[in-house]
Amino acid sequence: MLRAVKQGGHVIVAMFAEDGPEKCSGLPVMRYSADGLQAEFGTPFTLLKQEREEHYTPAGAVQKFIYCLCRKEPN
Repeated sequence: MLRAVKQGGHVIVAMFAEDGPEKCSGLPVMRYSADGLQAEFGTPFTLLKQEREEHYTPAGAVQKFIYCLCRKEPN
């Protein structure tokens, strides 16, 4: 992410929320809060906005997602 995003650039990341499913298609997944994602990205990125979504699968299960908008700060 550090090399892919230019200084002043933005990135939107969607992931399972911390209260989302523990597995997807039978495989274990990572779950994050907005603060947890910020910690993974580190100080070059600033969290600007977050949104939550409840996605309903074709089988009727609810999967909770979080979307984060981050900006890569200039040096």
